[in-house]
Amino acid sequence: KTKGSGVPIHLKLTLTIKEDMGGTSNIGINKIDTLLKQPIARFVLFVGTRKLVKRREFEEYIRRELII
Repeated sequence: KTKGSGVPIHLKLTLTIKEDMGGTSNIGINKIDTLLKQPIARFVLFVGTRKLVKRREFEEYIRRELII
């Protein structure tokens, strides 16, 4: 599945919250935004005021956690 740039999502290093909601994690936008605000969130990358999800780190976080 591709968005905008034509690069398949599984090849992107970072995702917008909306791209992640598009089926990568099946977690809602509000929950992802809350997770990105946590100080322990090592899967967030700030580009100016824009928040991006580091795909691999986020996937690893989901694998480790039992409850989100």
